[in-house]
Amino acid sequence: MYKAEIVNGVANELYATEQALDAAIAQASSLVQTMIASRAELSVSAVAGAQAQAKAMEAIATLGQAREAIVAAHQELAKDHRRMGWGVYATGPMDKPDDMTRPIEVPRVQPDLRVA
Repeated sequence: MYKAEIVNGVANELYATEQALDAAIAQASSLVQTMIASRAELSVSAVAGAQAQAKAMEAIATLGQAREAIVAAHQELAKDHRRMGWGVYATGPMDKPDDMTRPIEVPRVQPDLRVA
């Protein structure tokens, strides 16, 4: 049982990291959307806040790269797990594609728009 507890700990941390990155991407995207909607609502020029918006979108791109890296780490851990003869181990949602070639449908959520 000792190995299983250790593997479970790694799997839980991996899953939590994936969730945290997804949440950070969603939150940063919501920020950009709110920035754009607020500018439009206030009838402010597109030039206003353009640099801040560009930096926020740069952060989203960087978070996307981090997410790609953690997904790759997930795949490598799964390979290592099988190579070590520990069989298949799963935690977290079970509707993940094996080869990452078919898209996963994500429901669209309408964020609350507010003026800061």
